[in-house]
Amino acid sequence: MSHDQSGNSEPFVESDPTISYEPVGAEAGGDAAAVVGAFRYALIVEEGPRAGLTYVLGEGETTAGRSDDADIFLGDVTVSRNHAKFTVDETGLRVEDLGSTNGIYVNLNRLDASPLVPGDQVIIGKYHLLVAGGDA
Repeated sequence: MSHDQSGNSEPFVESDPTISYEPVGAEAGGDAAAVVGAFRYALIVEEGPRAGLTYVLGEGETTAGRSDDADIFLGDVTVSRNHAKFTVDETGLRVEDLGSTNGIYVNLNRLDASPLVPGDQVIIGKYHLLVAGGDA
């Protein structure tokens, strides 16, 4: 059991999360998803081995795959080592397949590359990722 600095033996529970997920899509009657934070885009794992995780996408390129070098590690045999690349720039967000075996799906359509907006779903192997917008 962990102790806080005052020596209290009660378990420490953090009450100030770094990122909070607030659905704005079907659950709230809107068309898109939003995550509170000072960034433009994030990916929320809706289904798959890491369901519930949120990945914030910074400006530039973010790689996703099974490789230890991937920015977003998706550890499952349905994911190629270097599966996909997400790019955030002045034009918005885009995803590109990097020659993976199983491809990428955007809103259930297999594509080589596609622009993305909040509310879009990207499927990489067993991972279903929801594109969310931030506050930036």
